[in-house]
Amino acid sequence: MNGTIHNRDKFLNQIASRLNRPRISSKIQKPKWKYQPQHEVYKDATQDELLAVLEEHCKKIHTDIFTTDLQGLPAVVNDVVANCGGGPVVTWKDERFSEWGLDSVMKKEWPSQQIDVFEWDHTLGEENIDKAENANVGITISEITLAESGTVVLFSDKDKGRTVSFLPKASIMLIPKSTLVPRMTQAAVKMREVYQKTGHVASCINFITGPSNSADIELNLVVGVHGPIKATYIVVNDL
Repeated sequence: MNGTIHNRDKFLNQIASRLNRPRISSKIQKPKWKYQPQHEVYKDATQDELLAVLEEHCKKIHTDIFTTDLQGLPAVVNDVVANCGGGPVVTWKDERFSEWGLDSVMKKEWPSQQIDVFEWDHTLGEENIDKAENANVGITISEITLAESGTVVLFSDKDKGRTVSFLPKASIMLIPKSTLVPRMTQAAVKMREVYQKTGHVASCINFITGPSNSADIELNLVVGVHGPIKATYIVVNDL
């Protein structure tokens, strides 16, 4: 829904007057920087090389990382959930789970083992948050993955609640290998491409680097302060 802007000119004119200069109304030209090192880091790296960078950085951010193909994905997900202590499990409502063959685990194997699995349902309102808060494991999918910092980028929408990634005790993030980019610079480019192509980008975009941790107090690292205690990345070879 489009809103109505009131008193914009008066407001901007007042700011300009306080700055003792006339208001600038012409379009500002984008500067051309002589040096742009942000585009050079891992510029020519292959996806395999970026994966190696990601794996090395996961050691520094206390994050387990596994790689698999689509055929082996269900078994890897099942093992990781078991190592995290089992359910309850909460997931996004995302067609890719079915496309990647995870229905056999999420909708058959786990229920048969009395492992509760809840799929985000925007029509249930606050119940989604309650389920995420009481879940042991949350499973999400990275849209863009920054190899340099070991960061996954999650796009929230009505079927992909942001609480799935930070309220459960453990977070499992599936990473399509095709989403690997060198760093934040390329992630910003990709998000702009999404907007140019679709006219829309998620209003809530989360950049998550491993499990929750903080070293604010006397530089002592504490994991799990305001989010999952354990994070696991599962890279899926979709190329």
